[in-house]
Amino acid sequence: MAAIATVPNYTPSIWVRLCHAIPRLDLTLQTRGSVFTPDSWEYQQTLLVLSSFSAIALVLSLLVVLSFLIHYCCCHCGEGGRDAEEEEEDDDASGRKGRGICCVTWVSVAAVTLCCVAIGIGFYGNSEANDGMYQLTSSLLTANYTLASIDLLVSDTVVGLQQSVSGPLTSMEEVFGGHKPALVPTRSCRRLSERVMSLLSNLTLGRGLIPIADGFYRANGSESIVAALTPAPPSVAPTLSPSANSIPAPFSPGWAANTLMVNEDYRWLSYVLLLLLDLVVCFFILLGLAKQARWLLILMTVLAWLALFLSWGSLGLETATVVALSDFCFDPNTFVLNSTHFNSRTSTEILDYYLTCSRKMSSPFQQILTQSQRALSSIHSHLSSLERDALPRFPKAGKSLREVQQILNTTEGNFHQLVALLNCRGLNKDYVDSLKGLCYDGMEGLLYLSLYSFLSALAFTAILCSLPGAWRSFHSNSEEYEDSDSESEDPFTSHQDSKRFLQWQPWL
Repeated sequence: MAAIATVPNYTPSIWVRLCHAIPRLDLTLQTRGSVFTPDSWEYQQTLLVLSSFSAIALVLSLLVVLSFLIHYCCCHCGEGGRDAEEEEEDDDASGRKGRGICCVTWVSVAAVTLCCVAIGIGFYGNSEANDGMYQLTSSLLTANYTLASIDLLVSDTVVGLQQSVSGPLTSMEEVFGGHKPALVPTRSCRRLSERVMSLLSNLTLGRGLIPIADGFYRANGSESIVAALTPAPPSVAPTLSPSANSIPAPFSPGWAANTLMVNEDYRWLSYVLLLLLDLVVCFFILLGLAKQARWLLILMTVLAWLALFLSWGSLGLETATVVALSDFCFDPNTFVLNSTHFNSRTSTEILDYYLTCSRKMSSPFQQILTQSQRALSSIHSHLSSLERDALPRFPKAGKSLREVQQILNTTEGNFHQLVALLNCRGLNKDYVDSLKGLCYDGMEGLLYLSLYSFLSALAFTAILCSLPGAWRSFHSNSEEYEDSDSESEDPFTSHQDSKRFLQWQPWL
């Protein structure tokens, strides 16, 4: 809990606390901890045990449906063995049979209504989960843009200073020749420029890897600083084939965002198709009950079996996901610190600075930035003295001096932007926004989807139990209808009917 308190503007929700408090058992039924360690086999066993409860519920549903089917089959066989005298029951027995048929029909209608309610909950939960994932990916992309901007500013600064050292400063040394009063400040500018390049090269959020193609990187020696975290692969697969000296990219927020977006698209589409399947089954079941179409109900029964298996299966997957997400959201800093340090080899001090962003903590880059700022100020002072003292005697050095000053102005502008981007507030805000999207909206959406799966599974269980009774009522009603049709269409009516008809015709 102490780690959570260090995350500003974020506290785990009540649902996260409740799900995190669920007891955990492994496959040997031994109690395990609830720390989020997805790579641990013991932790994975606890999730499997929780998911297995939906499999147990599926078996119970199948047993209930099977018992009802056996009951209907036995009743149907018993009715078929009755003789003609038993079939002509009194009005009370007929009334009881009619009430039973009506009860079965209304049970089917109530189950379909419950399924429709579950579908509405499922659509809302799917939308909430999608909103949470969208906020998460947006925050990751914003953080990736910040890191890429830092990398770009540092690389531009280093390249500009290298050009200054190899170009104008070298020309100025040649022009000044043996004139010591002008040559000493020029060499001091060279030395200070190299010092700034060395300092900025040590400004590392990750080890030196820079992109050479989409998704591939090369070793950078001492130039790159944050490239191990910054590159974002495109939303589509790279078209370039990897070269012999290419290595896979380490973790980056951009890579994570693109991966999550692709997976979320598939997840959202899968749930929409599942919800539409349930909706179609419910609609045609009601249509079959209204039209008394046995062939339509038989077809919908097959689809109801499929929906029943999918509902219990999705509930097991959602249960494991909800519990794992609650474990992560209960203490996110611990997992992020450990996993990111393992993947990108970023120091824990730097990560802790950006994750907590406490006022009591100083920036781990403060010393480097201060020394770089002092070096740039000294370079500016030396160039001013050269412009004042040496330029009147060496007018040929004026062009090179102006080039160095222009590079210095650009470097100072980049440096001020770099200081602002390295402040923890921007990246910490992205981190907190991603936690809120995942642990608030995403968690709520998954809980609604779990409720949908549970209610739909119960509804389809009731539907499969009640539909055979509806078939029996359709069969008896159709027989009565056929008997009435045969009597009305029989040209050879009884003698009493003919006699009564003739009595009403006195003129005959």
